[in-house]
Amino acid sequence: MVHCLVLAYPAQGHINPMLHFSNILHQQGVKVTFVTTISFCNNNFHNLPSSLSLQTISDGFDNGGIHEAGSYRTYLQRFWQVGPNTLADLLHKLHREGDPVHCVIYDSLFPWPLEVAKRFQIAGASFLTQNMFVNTIYYHVQHGNLQLPITQNQISLPPLPELQRHDMPSFFFPTDADNPALLDLLVGQFSTVDEADWILCNSFYDAEKEVIDWAKKIWSNFRTIGPCITSMLLNKPVVADDEDEECMEWLNGKPKESVVYVSFGSMAELEEEQVKEIAYGLRDSERYFVWTMRASVENKLPKDFEKRSEKGIVVGWCSQIKVLGHEAVGCFVTHCGWNSTLEGLSIGVPMVAVPCWSEQYTNAKLVADMWKIGIRAKADEKKIVRREVLKDCIMEVMKSERGKEVKSNVMELKALAEHAVSEKGTSHENTVEFLNSLAASTQKMRA
Repeated sequence: MVHCLVLAYPAQGHINPMLHFSNILHQQGVKVTFVTTISFCNNNFHNLPSSLSLQTISDGFDNGGIHEAGSYRTYLQRFWQVGPNTLADLLHKLHREGDPVHCVIYDSLFPWPLEVAKRFQIAGASFLTQNMFVNTIYYHVQHGNLQLPITQNQISLPPLPELQRHDMPSFFFPTDADNPALLDLLVGQFSTVDEADWILCNSFYDAEKEVIDWAKKIWSNFRTIGPCITSMLLNKPVVADDEDEECMEWLNGKPKESVVYVSFGSMAELEEEQVKEIAYGLRDSERYFVWTMRASVENKLPKDFEKRSEKGIVVGWCSQIKVLGHEAVGCFVTHCGWNSTLEGLSIGVPMVAVPCWSEQYTNAKLVADMWKIGIRAKADEKKIVRREVLKDCIMEVMKSERGKEVKSNVMELKALAEHAVSEKGTSHENTVEFLNSLAASTQKMRA
């Protein structure tokens, strides 16, 4: 049996797609050891599927991870020092126990697992959690084809269409002390990727054909294996559990495609002014809504905004994919994190794009201009999306001719996503090809 060690960067947006891919590997008969840091595991892992084995390595801050470190630069410097040794120790341990690893599938944010894998003479597969459109921008920075800071308003990078400044990742425009460290991390994905045995990307061919064809000319071992979403519900019924039963019960009483679902992910920190504008935009739209938010954001809500009314509810948590899959939901107001974008398009929900941070601005370009599966809410000079703008976008998605076109487009992309992971789809076939190659090389090693 082929044994893959899957090493995920300790952030939920990276854990989720790699965990899903691990489940796919298991379904294909692969033994999977899922690995993340001690600190992330202690605070976040409660329901790992029993089919997967869980192991940990140290990031040098075992009690609190990034929060213990205090800054990304401090955290990454220490992690990059101790990570390789603790990964090597784990590979030694598994080998001694008679359970040797045949391939390390590592988050592309890590530059060092490939060197560790080569030291053990096992395959190394880089896993790109982002789409190839975004990855291509970072690739061009790494190779000196895009100089930072950006001074021009229009940016041309093959094979992408012409981009504007507001389409670029936020790290290109430093606004806080952590941005340079995060930019180095993201650009650094492409410092050693040429040496990987495989390059796997969490996207699917029909979503970005031109960019993927371009990537395959650079790397013959590049393959798309997505969409890797938390629990792939393509062609499967949505089932609620106790944790989100209240939310699902509220949705059950609403007409089909009448509810706006609002979520800004696990990382974005919204300013109080932006929270207020979203709240009043939802109220003024007179649409039903479900708005998920962390407690730190809930404290920023206007005092006169009702958290539970006939028109809407504010909840601390609910299963996003189950809410999106409910027939009452007809619009998704999203920050355009890649996982959320994949979930929205894979279930067929039109979007209002309100990007906040990181690559979300580039994903919003895909949603609104390339795929036309949503509308981008325009921010003002203070980078705030105002209530009337949000209201108009919601109404356009849910009540206009353009909204009907958007719905048609997202249903078309949904069908392509479904096909990609089906038995004869590109992502499924790429996964099988990858595993057949590992099985063949494992047989050679045993011989």
